[in-house]
Amino acid sequence: QVQLAESGGGLVQPGGSLRLSCAASGSISSIYTMGWYRQAPGKQRDLVATTTGGGVTNYADSVKGRFTISKDNAKNTVYLQMDSLKPEDTAVYYCYGDIRVRTRRGDYWGQGTQVTVSS
Repeated sequence: QVQLAESGGGLVQPGGSLRLSCAASGSISSIYTMGWYRQAPGKQRDLVATTTGGGVTNYADSVKGRFTISKDNAKNTVYLQMDSLKPEDTAVYYCYGDIRVRTRRGDYWGQGTQVTVSS
């Protein structure tokens, strides 16, 4: 099995920065994509940013130019640097992984970490 452990959420003022981390562990054979989604109260879970094993990145339009996704392949860890945060970025942020364990490929999710942007 695979576990995704997130860290780095919290409370920050508008215009501030936070860095989220997500480490994948378990019997991992390959990681195809890792990234972040977020869900605000009463709304659906939406993509924030993803990165493939080859380093191709994808961002939601709402975070382009403010958020940066990166990864450390040796540590099976993905990071999300969030700058110029806005109140509308407030949400629970979930780590996502498209990961193969031996012969089985599947989608895995972390427990979520709260990010609150407020003065």
